[in-house]
Amino acid sequence: MSHPGAQVGEVAEVFGLSEKQLIDDLQLVWMCGLPGHTPGDLIDVSWDGGEILIDNAETIARPLRLGIDEASALLVALRMLAAMPELAEVPGDALPRVVAKLERAAGEGAASVSSQVAVDVDAAPDALPRVREALTGRRRLSLRYYVPGRDEVTPREVDPMRLVVADGRTYLEGWCYRAEAMRLFRLDRVLGADVLDVPADPPAGAEPIDVAQGVFRPSPTDELVELEVTAAGRWVAEYYPCERAEELGEGRLRITLRARDEDWVLKLALRLGDTGRVVSPPAMAERVREEAERALARYAHRS
Repeated sequence: MSHPGAQVGEVAEVFGLSEKQLIDDLQLVWMCGLPGHTPGDLIDVSWDGGEILIDNAETIARPLRLGIDEASALLVALRMLAAMPELAEVPGDALPRVVAKLERAAGEGAASVSSQVAVDVDAAPDALPRVREALTGRRRLSLRYYVPGRDEVTPREVDPMRLVVADGRTYLEGWCYRAEAMRLFRLDRVLGADVLDVPADPPAGAEPIDVAQGVFRPSPTDELVELEVTAAGRWVAEYYPCERAEELGEGRLRITLRARDEDWVLKLALRLGDTGRVVSPPAMAERVREEAERALARYAHRS
C-alpha cells in the first residue's frame, strides 16, 4: 500500500521469496477482508504486467484494537496451550514471549482480568510421567482406571498412541485390549499406571478418534431421552450430539438424544435446573424429580 506499482521481482527479493511463492501469497489476499466476504468486503490485488496494486484495503491500515474481553480470551487460551502435556518438553520461549507482548499491548485491564483465571489442565500427577514414558518408548501401559458411570475401577492394558486435550480435559488415546477398540482415558481418572516391557503394537486399522466435536459419542444402543429446555438451556443441543431438536416457540426446544447411562442424564437434568426438564422415559423423569426434591430438602435443612 505504501509502494503502489512495486515490481513482483523487487518485492520477492525484499522478503526473500521466489516470485512463485510471492504470487501464491498474493492470491490469498483475495480471500482477506471484513466479515461478510462479499467482493466489496475483500481486498483487491492485481499484478498485471509485474506491478503489484492493492485496493479496498484501508481497514488493515489501522492498528488492530482488541477489547478487554477479546484480549483476555486470547491470554487465557495461550496459557492453556502452554499447559498442554504435548508442549511441556518443547524447547524455546515462543509462547511466554507472545503472552508478554499481548499483555503489554492490551494494557493493564486485560492482563488483570485474565490473571484472575487459573488455567489447570487436569492430569493425575503420577500418571502423566508414565504415560509420556510409554509414548516416547512405544511401550504398552497397564492402567487402573476409574469408570464413574459404573463406580468401579477396571484394569486395562493399553497401547498408547497420543495425548489429546478435549473439553478442557487431558486424555490418553490408545488401543484398549479390554474393549478391543480405540478408547480415550481421562488422566485424572487413572489411579495407577505402569509401563510394561512389551512393545506397543496397536492393530493396523486403529484410527485416531475425532474429538473436534467433543469426547462423547452416543451409541445406537444407548437409551433415547427427550428433554424440553428453555432459551437458557438451548446450549444442550449445541454441546451434545442430538438425534432431533424441535422448536417449540419462545426460544424453547424439545431435544432427543441418546444417554450413555441414567446417572449422566440425572446430572444433566439437575444442572439444567429450571431451564429444562426430562420428558421421557417416564421412569427417568421420576428419578430426576425425586433427586431434585432430596437436594432441595437438604438445602432447606441447612438453611
